[in-house]
Amino acid sequence: MLYIVGLGLGDERDITVRGLDAVRSCSKIYMEAYTSLLSLGLDPAALANLEKLYGKEITVADREMVEERVDQVLSEAADTDVAFLVVGDPFGATTHTDLVVRAKKMGVEVKVIHNASVMNAIGVCGLQLYRYGETISIPFFTDEWRPDSFYEKIQNNRQLGLHTLCLLDIRVKEPTWESLARGKKVYEPPRFMTVNTAISQLFEVEEARGGYAYRRETLCIGVARLGSDDQKIVAGPMEKLLDVDFGPPLHCLIIVGETHPLEEEMLEFYMIK
Repeated sequence: MLYIVGLGLGDERDITVRGLDAVRSCSKIYMEAYTSLLSLGLDPAALANLEKLYGKEITVADREMVEERVDQVLSEAADTDVAFLVVGDPFGATTHTDLVVRAKKMGVEVKVIHNASVMNAIGVCGLQLYRYGETISIPFFTDEWRPDSFYEKIQNNRQLGLHTLCLLDIRVKEPTWESLARGKKVYEPPRFMTVNTAISQLFEVEEARGGYAYRRETLCIGVARLGSDDQKIVAGPMEKLLDVDFGPPLHCLIIVGETHPLEEEMLEFYMIK
């Protein structure tokens, strides 16, 4: 059996009782550290907290393993119970849908245990979940690569009066272009996009596109460490959020569409005065 277990958003205690029972019953535990991270990060002390609660040794599955060597996990799950731990909910990223498809093709039984994810916990900011349009991802720009395919999606959402949730880039154990060219991987230091960087890049794209999908005064909400005790939520004009210190990762950004009076009442609690 392959158990795909959602861990929630905060720390090791956010796992569900069903999830914890599944983990404790497994002989091998992997923790995915590519699409998201728990607020406690991946330092040795944080992993020790997880292992202490779960009573099991945990193998960290980085991007390289998830994308290139996941068949090893599935082969193990064909013979014994294996848990694959995912921050948030298991289906919050297409990576995990691919894992289920591959497991089923190999004849491996799969059991999914759900948990909270950014897709529903974001309701804490006061915007109604059914008033969101298509979610987008904003990657880090580089000198050679500045993708802006998300622009049309923001534009479409805004034309329909819908809110846009922007998920911000996470780069953990990413090989440098130079090392790939030399055939020997050297990894970049971990990087996590801030709300401030995301807004700066959005301004750059708007200036290049000129489609008025959003303006400097467009109402936005910056969110940091969603689901943690020290989560931070600040609402205000896009340009004013540039100056807010949101603190440690992970961050996300919401571009606000048309609002209901109840949504406006909630937003007042988070508004820059």
